[in-house]
Amino acid sequence: MKLLTLRFFAFLLLWTTINQCTAQTTTAVIPGDFPDPTVIATPNGYYAAGTSSEWAPHFPVYHSTDLKTWKQVGYVFDKAPEWTVGSFWAPEYYHINKTYYIYYTARRKSDNVSCIGVATSNYPDHGFTDRGIIVDHGKEAIDPFIYNDNGQLYISFKAYGLDNRPIELLACKLSADGLKTEGEMFSLLKDDKRIGMEGQSILKNGKYYYLFYSAGGCCGVRCSYHVKVARATSFSGPYDKYDGEELLKPAAGWKCSGHGTFVKSTTGQYFYLCHAYNERSEVFTGREGVLATLSWPKNNGWPIMKAVATPRQLPGIHDTFTTNKPALYWQYDFHNASPVVKQGNGKFNLSGQVSEKNKAGIVYGVRPVSDHFDMTTTVSNSNNALKGLAFYGTVNSALGIGTSGKQVKLWMIKDGSFTVIDSVTIASDAPVRLKFSMAPDRTCKAYYAAPNQDWKEISAGKSIPVDFLPQWDRPQRIGLFFKGEPTESAQFSTFDIVNK
Repeated sequence: MKLLTLRFFAFLLLWTTINQCTAQTTTAVIPGDFPDPTVIATPNGYYAAGTSSEWAPHFPVYHSTDLKTWKQVGYVFDKAPEWTVGSFWAPEYYHINKTYYIYYTARRKSDNVSCIGVATSNYPDHGFTDRGIIVDHGKEAIDPFIYNDNGQLYISFKAYGLDNRPIELLACKLSADGLKTEGEMFSLLKDDKRIGMEGQSILKNGKYYYLFYSAGGCCGVRCSYHVKVARATSFSGPYDKYDGEELLKPAAGWKCSGHGTFVKSTTGQYFYLCHAYNERSEVFTGREGVLATLSWPKNNGWPIMKAVATPRQLPGIHDTFTTNKPALYWQYDFHNASPVVKQGNGKFNLSGQVSEKNKAGIVYGVRPVSDHFDMTTTVSNSNNALKGLAFYGTVNSALGIGTSGKQVKLWMIKDGSFTVIDSVTIASDAPVRLKFSMAPDRTCKAYYAAPNQDWKEISAGKSIPVDFLPQWDRPQRIGLFFKGEPTESAQFSTFDIVNK
């Protein structure tokens, strides 16, 4: 009996260890919202940029020396190019001579049509100058990709996604300086069944040109994204589609991988950096940056792709605002906020003009990388402005806890309607600590603490739903907010996120 008991506990220990190891493994090399990534190899390592959608600054840029560990190093644009109005999607790196290029999608200010623009810089992570629109085609031109075929540059893109006709991947010649198209458009591949076709990337192996693309629905809880491939003996086609199953099966715990580009490592191995949803956190953390390998069979057969498992990365934040510039992880809704930020000597000041329709005020947020965390801050000044912590989806969907004078207020904006869920009066004006505790069931709890006192829950016993916040194609931002007169400000001395 004693031997059986020991064996049982040994089995239980092994089972627990295996499950803990499984829980600590993921394929996200760039955790959090990082859709449609592009990657390029440089003498100083690898750089990747991704979709920023309606958040500013635009197109976050990351750096890595091994393709598995990445650090954010900048943005392509601090301010939106003059011709654009939003929808900053699908950037694509390219390099000509000593110049770095970013081809990107954005909506044109004059008519809201998605076009492809291009920007150039001497550096891959900053200093980009916009060169304007390069592709304007019908109702929509998105997802640029550049290919060099024996010295002739081509640009390809997705067309007709908004038309009642088959979606096509079109292409045309590109000038040697990469700044203008030449000649007529021609079709590479057509989606007769309209199941989706976008995010193309092209490689040549042997006698074949391989056109990798993503099919299905990209976004949301009902996504069906997957990687497909077709090949041809000339760049212009015709391309024959691979009839097998999806080319890249996501790793366990992930789904809907796709829309990426290839890069060759220093060892000669091809890698594919794309995005996928974590099956648990889904739209809450958005489409995260994941990595796969590409290999070629010796018999000139179809390529093989395999997801790369990497150690779990859930980086937290501990910011005491000692530097003169805000950290790179901060973003905001540039359509509805113009933050005025000042930082240094342990203080972070947030203010700005708040429009009447923006009932959440100015939210300065970060990309969540988990659906289970504690987010805290210390509000160090006192005035009538409402200021504190917020979850922000849009001006019509937000949640926050903040101080105003000697009151702490828990508020929600749902379907555009602002409601104070609960409020309490505290003895001191400032400093006041605030906390949101987020649980994986898409609910959170809110807390406050006066100096030298323990946390007290506001709206005690109630879990507050936050599942209404993420939008179909992008997750919310979480962080600090200010709602008051332009002459007022919010001052914070700490900001922390501890992921679990």
